[in-house]
Amino acid sequence: MPAAAPLSVAPDDLAQLRRWARSSQLPAVLVQRAGILLLAAEGVTNTGIAERVGVSRPTVLACRRRYGRRGLAGLPDRPRPGRPQTVRRRRRAEILAVTLNPPPPRLGITHWSTRLLARELGVSRDTVARVWREYGVQPWRAETFKFSTDPQLAAKVQDVVGLYLDPPGAGGGAVCG
Repeated sequence: MPAAAPLSVAPDDLAQLRRWARSSQLPAVLVQRAGILLLAAEGVTNTGIAERVGVSRPTVLACRRRYGRRGLAGLPDRPRPGRPQTVRRRRRAEILAVTLNPPPPRLGITHWSTRLLARELGVSRDTVARVWREYGVQPWRAETFKFSTDPQLAAKVQDVVGLYLDPPGAGGGAVCG
């Protein structure tokens, strides 16, 4: 099988790829793709790159193709199709706020379960479980979970969740092309 020709990479792109390959902040797949392209630019064979990076040869070929078609902008993964998010920010904040307050005495329980909270709020049990998992909430762990007595808790949780979901100054970085 003939070796692939060294990949022709613009000097500015080479500098960017080197930065990406050293980054600890970027997604691992982007760091890996930068490493693949740097080796390709050095003239390492596709099989050699695959062995050194620990990926398959088709992965190396796909990475070269991505760069050839769209340059650096082709390296990050594009958003994938799928069902759009159905539980909006306010609803998530409401689920968290209710979770962090004790259940009403009429229920006769000490903490919320996904099923009871879902029934109380009129959402699915899976939705409650997903929000709890996303934020690491585990109300059944009495030794680490405490109810707040702060009457402003719901508003504070909503503010924090809002900042988490839409941080100030989030406008994308160099990776999003």
